[in-house]
Amino acid sequence: MSSFQQLDARCRVETPEGIEFDSSPVGPIPRVMAYFIDLCWRTLIVSVIGVISLMLGKVGAGFFFITAFLLEWFYPVYFEIFKNGQTPGKKKYGLRVVNDDFTPVSWGNSCIRNLLRSADFLPFLYTFGLISMVVSSKFQRLGDLAAGTLVVYETKNQKQEGLPEGVGAKPSSVRLSAEEQHCFKNFMLRSEIISESRQIELANILRPILKQDGQAGLQELKSIGAWLLGKK
Repeated sequence: MSSFQQLDARCRVETPEGIEFDSSPVGPIPRVMAYFIDLCWRTLIVSVIGVISLMLGKVGAGFFFITAFLLEWFYPVYFEIFKNGQTPGKKKYGLRVVNDDFTPVSWGNSCIRNLLRSADFLPFLYTFGLISMVVSSKFQRLGDLAAGTLVVYETKNQKQEGLPEGVGAKPSSVRLSAEEQHCFKNFMLRSEIISESRQIELANILRPILKQDGQAGLQELKSIGAWLLGKK
């Protein structure tokens, strides 16, 4: 455990099924360090786009501003949804964005927390965001409070927490939306406290995706869920 993590408090949530999860919210210092790495990456990408735009003449200016806008606002959203809640900076320091019930962050919540970075930035250099993190017991900036999200430390076994023994892992044969990925992950995190008959019912609902039903469908559901949670 890092020295930063030792200084941070732990928070705990209880699921409707009575299962408790706990983790360590991340304080301002490691989050600033992770942000700096992401800023360097974004700056590098924008610089490359700028060079390409110069070669495109008048069309290049429009291309540059559109791509720079998308990069500024949706760079973190992409990584939070498709890369297990981790931008390159967060991955470097073992941090991860999750919903405040510790489930994988959803599209809507990710968009809200990142769009509100403009409020966190005020009046300059993320002053409001830093004040909010210091005051909040879970180190949440304004965007986190509005979206119901947390930045937590990812422990070595966090990706596979709650996975049943003997479950293999495989990617889905069809493209899954962010919400579908969220459902698969959520199922795996809570599968051990759901009866097998109910698990099969849920798997049957997903037959259009799984292409199987019954026990075979359930095994397919678990395998895809395990893969999405990082088991390889």
